[in-house]
Amino acid sequence: MTTPDDAKAPACPICGKPAVPEFKPFCSKRCADVDLQRWLSGRYAIPGREDDALGQDDGSREE
Repeated sequence: MTTPDDAKAPACPICGKPAVPEFKPFCSKRCADVDLQRWLSGRYAIPGREDDALGQDDGSREE
């Protein structure tokens, strides 16, 4: 049985269970650790331009 508070709680991005305030936005320390491991292993990445990431100049700038 769910309470009205359960229905309003956002879902954990890892497993989909309701988030717990202590580990928000996750439901548990385990899910928080899974997310951290994904960031540290490079599974998550923020997209950027290739020339910025590689430090290469494509010659499009005038100096």
